[in-house]
Amino acid sequence: MTALPQYDRLEAPGIWRETPDAQRQEVIVSFGDATLVIADDRSVRALAHWSLPAMIRRNPGKRPAIYAPTEEPGEELELDDDTIIDAIEKVHQVLESRRPHPGRLRGWLSGGAAALAVGLGLFWLPGALIDHAARVAPPAKRVEIGHQVLAELATLTGAPCRTAAGSKALDALAERLSGPEEIAVLPQALSGARRLPGRIAVIGRDMVEAPDTPEVAAGHIIAAELASADQDPLLALLHWAGMGAAFKLLTTGDLPPGALKGYGKELLDHPPEAPATEPLLAAFAAAGVSATPYAYSLDPSGESVLSLIEADPFKGAPAPRPVLEDAQWIALQEICGG
Repeated sequence: MTALPQYDRLEAPGIWRETPDAQRQEVIVSFGDATLVIADDRSVRALAHWSLPAMIRRNPGKRPAIYAPTEEPGEELELDDDTIIDAIEKVHQVLESRRPHPGRLRGWLSGGAAALAVGLGLFWLPGALIDHAARVAPPAKRVEIGHQVLAELATLTGAPCRTAAGSKALDALAERLSGPEEIAVLPQALSGARRLPGRIAVIGRDMVEAPDTPEVAAGHIIAAELASADQDPLLALLHWAGMGAAFKLLTTGDLPPGALKGYGKELLDHPPEAPATEPLLAAFAAAGVSATPYAYSLDPSGESVLSLIEADPFKGAPAPRPVLEDAQWIALQEICGG
């Protein structure tokens, strides 16, 4: 829902430029969830999301109306459609009516605080803003942020291990599991697997050098993938980075400089919670991977993971096809220099 329900489906043409020096281009402008969505008029690809409350008009009373997402010089949007201009002005009027006015009824503390809380709840509630920023982020931006997180992790773990044959084996593993689109092996500090934004999975060196079978690494990736279904990795990142980072991503398409500093340590120090046994076994069955090697990697005695071992969908029978061919597995074991 938009700030005013009558404008939920409102669209109009406009002229947008990303920077003062950028070429102007024709766009379609529509109301989103408390945002103005600017999309390419041909491909309908979203180019920008502006917060309706934060928008400013640079030329009040003149046409075409010129808007910007903030006071800072940069993006601009020209609109000449009366309906959408009136809608934007109406949103701002509603927002202004909810702001406190100094000098009026100085004894209004409780009632005024409640009105302000309503306004903040509608437009600035941190959880809602963060959720929306994660929800509307396009796949390409998620991949970009995922690589930024990987770079931040690498400051603590070292650069991802790479060899020609080992990288091909990781590509084969990603294709075999059908969940991640990219897998990286980090040489130190990381144990198990983590899921990053953009369908990127990272695993520790211990996942490929110590086990006898690639099913251990595959199992940890499956578990991390299942955990990410409960909480989107980008959403988790934005909750950690805060509302300011989410607002910047929503309005400019980029995270603020330094927003990810420290997030690598957060990922290393806080592995995802182990998924419940039943959905985890279902995920192993769907992937065609035995759960037993993964279970023993968690507890070599098997006592605390007995349910995974006893209900392994492939216990006593081979999986439909190997996780990796022998040559691929050997190449993966040597990816960090063996």
